[in-house]
Amino acid sequence: MGTPAAPDNGRFRVLVVEDDDVIGHHLQTGLQSNGYATSWSRTGTAALAEAGRAPYDALLLDLGLPDMDGLDVARTLRGRFQDLLIVILTARTDDIDVIAGLDAGADDYLVKPFSLTVLLARLRAHLRRQAVTTVVDQPIHLGDLVIDPAARRCHLHDTELPLRLKEFELLTLLARHVGEAVSRETLMAEIWDENWFGSTKTLDVTMAALRRRLTDAAETHPAPSHLPRITTLRGHGYRLDP
Repeated sequence: MGTPAAPDNGRFRVLVVEDDDVIGHHLQTGLQSNGYATSWSRTGTAALAEAGRAPYDALLLDLGLPDMDGLDVARTLRGRFQDLLIVILTARTDDIDVIAGLDAGADDYLVKPFSLTVLLARLRAHLRRQAVTTVVDQPIHLGDLVIDPAARRCHLHDTELPLRLKEFELLTLLARHVGEAVSRETLMAEIWDENWFGSTKTLDVTMAALRRRLTDAAETHPAPSHLPRITTLRGHGYRLDP
């Protein structure tokens, strides 16, 4: 069943989904000792129920659950909670498995075994960005696309695009440098972690998802749409062309 959620008292709330008792206990006690309100579920079913019972800021999700695939848990919770930070914890090291996790809605991943120090650093980086308010930012108009950093909303004509957190941040960063080449290193440092040391496939999957959302929105909207184009600069990064 797992442990019940701790009262948040204004703290970030983290839901750990891990069927291994040793790892689950280590994660829960480690997070709690570092100030996170933490609960622990051992199955996907229990995690889905717990996520619906109380609001969470972050989900630490093992893919190898006893009752269901962790990817299904990620897809379900991403559909229900667009702003939930999802970090996959996996022993699967093949690129296809990692990409599948990110494509299912995860924001980040850690390959087991990993240290609690690295996990805490990743959480701090992600949650710090989520907590930053940008009320002074003015809406950015690019053709028929309007990006509102203060409200964290994006519209095509009068239709809001359901962008995930990292997709929105990526689009906003490119929009602030429209027409300029932005390196992969800059994007990873600004959107994910300034101390990032792992693969950048997270960026590639998120960029592909962002492109799909923009294309789908333009194709399904009844009015003709003029959108900026994301250009890949091989060996360097990306550029948003107006």
